[in-house]
Amino acid sequence: MKAITRTILILSLVSLFNDIASEMLLPILPIYLQSVKFSVLFIGVLEGLAEATSSISKGYFGKISDKTGRRMPFVTWGYALSALSKPMLVIWLNPVWVFFSRTMERLGKGIRTAARDAILSDESAHGDRGKVFGFHRAMDTVGAAIGPSIALLFLFFHKGDYAPLFYIAFFPGILAVSLTFLVKEKKKETTEAKKGRVGFFSQFKYWKESPATYKALVAGLLVFALFNSADAFLILKMKESGADDITVIAIYIFYNLVYALTAFPIGILSDRVGMKTMFVIGLIIFGGVYVGMTYGHTIPVYLILFLLYGLYYACTEGVSKAWISKLCDRKDTATAIGVYSGLQSICTFIASSLAGFIWFRFGSVYVFFISGAVAILVALYLVVNKSLTTVKQAA
Repeated sequence: MKAITRTILILSLVSLFNDIASEMLLPILPIYLQSVKFSVLFIGVLEGLAEATSSISKGYFGKISDKTGRRMPFVTWGYALSALSKPMLVIWLNPVWVFFSRTMERLGKGIRTAARDAILSDESAHGDRGKVFGFHRAMDTVGAAIGPSIALLFLFFHKGDYAPLFYIAFFPGILAVSLTFLVKEKKKETTEAKKGRVGFFSQFKYWKESPATYKALVAGLLVFALFNSADAFLILKMKESGADDITVIAIYIFYNLVYALTAFPIGILSDRVGMKTMFVIGLIIFGGVYVGMTYGHTIPVYLILFLLYGLYYACTEGVSKAWISKLCDRKDTATAIGVYSGLQSICTFIASSLAGFIWFRFGSVYVFFISGAVAILVALYLVVNKSLTTVKQAA
């Protein structure tokens, strides 16, 4: 079986253009909100609430996708909502409107994520799962490098003029939506499609019937997520240290380039050395980066830390979903990934809100040191849990 099929390639291009749009704004958003007098605490709650909204929706729409046997409608509508939300963020600076717009963007991610990842899983052979998810993450992250580069170029000529970027980001977002219509969805037979409605929280019933190895893995990942706040805090940390907008965005681009260049080869490597090994390495790197953020206050130090941060993402982001897809029955893939993603986002909501409060009340050092220490503890948990060493997906 060819590892990178036409469908995988198109979905990877969709993610590339969507991330050009999203990542064009990600390093800008916290800076922009601070420039219009929103506090760090507000930004933390905003990011946390946005993730919480996507959290429940990931599992819910993943369950519906599995139940109906349909994938692409969720993918298309999810990307469409995210694209439409971009210009909405600057139309009105009322806090409620900002919350609504940001939440709409995350809702789009919640609608599409599980269905898209299920397609990637279905399109890949069992032994190529890490390679496929790694390729998708690599293409996604190429977009994540191009987007901030556009923002960097724009701000070089229009220093401090953030609002137009939110309108510019709309166009690659719409291009991503257009590409989804090129994917030909494979028809699936399903006997459950007409057996009643899917309750909004019904996807969490999967936890009871899921394999023990799934529970063991997800439990560890959720503890980590509970102390892994939004990346916006890394950007705010650099700003706190005195870095200007151009420097912050340039370092963010550098991190995405590292991630893009390493995600695919690390995905291939994870198929050979084991996803557990690769994920543990990623957690150890994360711990070192976050502890390092408590001491690093110079540009060279930040460059080293963000280089390592790119490696952390390459070792964990695609690998975690590929790993989970091997633990569940194929017919439950979207539900399994959706439930994990949903619970992870709830934890991120708590983590970001808590990080905003700790930063506001005690200072940034405590935010990064606590997160780094917890990452190391979770890595130790995964190492000693022998049940996660070898897993086989049900047919």
